[in-house]
Amino acid sequence: MRRFFYAVNDDSNQSETAHPQLSSLSIGDSVELTESIVHHWCRVLRANIGDQGVLFDGFGGEYQVQLLAISKKHATVTLLAHINEDRSTAIFTKIGLVMSRAERMDYAIQKSTELGVTAIQLLSSHHGEVNLKPAQVEKKLAHWQQIAIAACEQCGLNRPPLIFAPIAINDWLKPLPMTTPVKVESAVSSMVTTLSQDTYYHVLQQTADLRLQLSVPEAGQPAMPDSLLTILQQPAPYIELLIGPEGGLSDEECKQAQSVGFEPWQIGVRVLRTETAPVVALATLQALLPRVHP
Repeated sequence: MRRFFYAVNDDSNQSETAHPQLSSLSIGDSVELTESIVHHWCRVLRANIGDQGVLFDGFGGEYQVQLLAISKKHATVTLLAHINEDRSTAIFTKIGLVMSRAERMDYAIQKSTELGVTAIQLLSSHHGEVNLKPAQVEKKLAHWQQIAIAACEQCGLNRPPLIFAPIAINDWLKPLPMTTPVKVESAVSSMVTTLSQDTYYHVLQQTADLRLQLSVPEAGQPAMPDSLLTILQQPAPYIELLIGPEGGLSDEECKQAQSVGFEPWQIGVRVLRTETAPVVALATLQALLPRVHP
């Protein structure tokens, strides 16, 4: 059965049509589909009245629906049932990811989503390949957020990761006073503005339980921080991962990361590409969970 993300847009954005949160409706109610769902389901996939699918809006669970009416630009469904299932992982994770080019960046975001990442903070760095101009940010951010949403539709995750607009790695790694709350760094795409305010994502405003920097294998350096297994024993741990570009982080960036609590983590003896590193790191965290949560 086809799954579609039903975007509850930011009410403050007058250029967007506001849609109700699905949980505010009742089974049997009719719902007008968003333009993107109408295009994909009704035009591209040529759905017919009576066809059934699944909608999720990111606020938890999902809804089985049936097409009630289709016109040239609009379509309406009936809510048939609520499926109270959350397929999120037992770990909250945010990746600070230095941007790479084209398909490599799309791959990193797509696969990180499939492996349950909570958020991705896009970064630029000294050795990074990509530095977006201000005029490019909105379009690229929407593209990468859509990559994550499409991955959710495919894999069954019903809480999309938030993709945060790029900032310089030096700004992201600035130390904060203990009295200053950690804030969500920067804007998200308008398609998830309202969703980003949900309590599920409030953990991103907190200090991480553990910060790990994926590092190039180095003789004499511990393969895995001793603290990792201890942190994974906590209920719903929050872990931040820092992943550099193809050329690696500069010495100054590594020192700055270490000064704000990032511990080096080398996975295996080979040097991983920047799009491979988040996949391996997230998969390894998932594999370690049974050891601490049997």
